[in-house]
Amino acid sequence: MRLVVARCSVDYTGRLTAHLPLAPRLLIIKADGSVLIHSDGGSYKPLNWMSPPCTLSTTRRGDEEAADDPEGGWFEQWDVVHGKTGDRLRVRLHEVFEDSSHELGVDPGLQKDGVEAHLQALLADNIETLGTGWSLVRREYFTAIGPVDILARDQDGGSVAIEIKRRGEIDGVEQLTRYLELLNRDPLLAPVRGIFAAQAIKPQARVLAGDRGIDCVTLDYDALRGIDDAESRLF
Repeated sequence: MRLVVARCSVDYTGRLTAHLPLAPRLLIIKADGSVLIHSDGGSYKPLNWMSPPCTLSTTRRGDEEAADDPEGGWFEQWDVVHGKTGDRLRVRLHEVFEDSSHELGVDPGLQKDGVEAHLQALLADNIETLGTGWSLVRREYFTAIGPVDILARDQDGGSVAIEIKRRGEIDGVEQLTRYLELLNRDPLLAPVRGIFAAQAIKPQARVLAGDRGIDCVTLDYDALRGIDDAESRLF
């Protein structure tokens, strides 16, 4: 992972256009190729980003070129282009305060809380609640960036990756998107579609999921426990 703290401007063009004027920001380049732009506020969400697969190229220029540019003295430009959509993220660096790289290794994946873990187990044991003829492939299906909660097959034999959250938010949709991009590279599984399942799903997450072709399912924890014979269990 590369971390750059710099005074920069950012422009995004694609399905929409967005501009971030010149200001100090944190730029993150991850090993999977994603690029994220953060400010010192706004909680955990980036101001803008590009998800993989994408390519990053850099252009540098001299002082004379900078002096002739009405935009000011940027010395390096990053062009990040999405490999499928052609969306483009352009970052112009005016001043770099910190630039460091770190090897994080393979992440062990998110450890679910009790409710999420139980939801996963209940849904895996009762996968036909998603549809007649559905079958479980396995729980915690391994990928290079972490395990998919459930990999299943629908009534037509198609592969389905299911990400389960107690509360469905945008970051969960982003996580499932990354899993789908990897799974769809496997010719034995592709095409793989996604289901984002949670007890409650925020409207913004539903919109993002719909934009990416991911179905949303609201899970009724008590109903699933009932299917699982709640009277004979402690939880």
